[in-house]
Amino acid sequence: MKLIESYILRRTFQMFLATLLPILAIIWTIQVLGRINLVTDTGQSMGSFATLASFILPTIIPVVMPFALVIGITQTLNAMNNDSELAVIDAAGSPRSVLYKPVLLLAAMTALVSFVTTTFVEPPARVKAREMVAEAYADLLGSVIEEKTFRSIEKDLYVQISERHSGRILLGLFMVDYRDPAFEMIYYAREGSIDEAGTTLTMRNGEVHRKTPDGRVSVIKFLSYAFDLSSMAESTGRAPVYAADRSIGFLLNPDPTDKYYRDAAGSFHAELHRRFSDWIYPISYALIALVIVGGARSHRRARLHPMVLALIIAFTMRWLGFSLTNLAKNTDQYMIMIYAPPVVPGLVAIYLLISQRQMKLPTSWSNAIGKAYGQVQQRILAMRSKTGGA
Repeated sequence: MKLIESYILRRTFQMFLATLLPILAIIWTIQVLGRINLVTDTGQSMGSFATLASFILPTIIPVVMPFALVIGITQTLNAMNNDSELAVIDAAGSPRSVLYKPVLLLAAMTALVSFVTTTFVEPPARVKAREMVAEAYADLLGSVIEEKTFRSIEKDLYVQISERHSGRILLGLFMVDYRDPAFEMIYYAREGSIDEAGTTLTMRNGEVHRKTPDGRVSVIKFLSYAFDLSSMAESTGRAPVYAADRSIGFLLNPDPTDKYYRDAAGSFHAELHRRFSDWIYPISYALIALVIVGGARSHRRARLHPMVLALIIAFTMRWLGFSLTNLAKNTDQYMIMIYAPPVVPGLVAIYLLISQRQMKLPTSWSNAIGKAYGQVQQRILAMRSKTGGA
């Protein structure tokens, strides 16, 4: 590799890391904090929580990396253009491959990491995370929930226990069930017990209030009432297995007798094509970034920052990819369309690079965005002057 190519690769890689790590840390923190109830609701240790957080990380990396690559490429080449380095490279008679080679090399490495993570690392990490949550919530009623506290054991299902005795006996049981939109259920029982399997709660000497959406309430007293807990995966310790949790081997050759595959075969087919198409995004993004900012240009012509235009295109491509993947779960005709968002723009970018054309917004769009951006800047300056004067 030539010296100038190594220089561009090093600068781009540094900007890529400088963008990837903070964004990854922020998104990872948000995802982890969304599961903080694992500690507060089930009494798990911080070590278990940290282990769960580590399983979440592989699900974020393939999504964040392509966008960090776009920012790294556009920022690096735009800075080189502002410093007239690209103009010097062109004036020296260097071929465009001097710019293309290091950028595409970094894109290829990013695509490889994305493919390996999505195909081989993410599925088992998802399964481990789901199993940890299921095991943490297993037997939540029998051993974890504190006495005289009103807690949620599942979405729209709440319970309070007055006393807990040995033998999995519960006294003073109060339960509210809003899971069925057709009616609301409120249970009162003097005593209850949970079987050894943790799948059935038997309430004794109580009553159940049933309220329909029109406001009618019916009250039924009972000597014994069995409440089924088996439908709650988090309460039984058995985690459901979705298409995204399956190995690539299963997706290539699914078992027709598998319960989850029979219920949603389209989801498994769409997941297979998603994994085979996701790795293309980094390469396509790199090609688009090169079209936008891969040549020397005048500062006077720049009405919209190249990074903004590249990110607009990147987010649009990703949104289309997610939308088509969701559509393909129900309609087989959309399966091949999953490859369109990453492949078609990449082919267009290759054509523009070969013909040495630059991608830019229409003049009317660029002027409108530039005008709006200028108005925002003026308002910010006005607010700052008022604040400083006060």
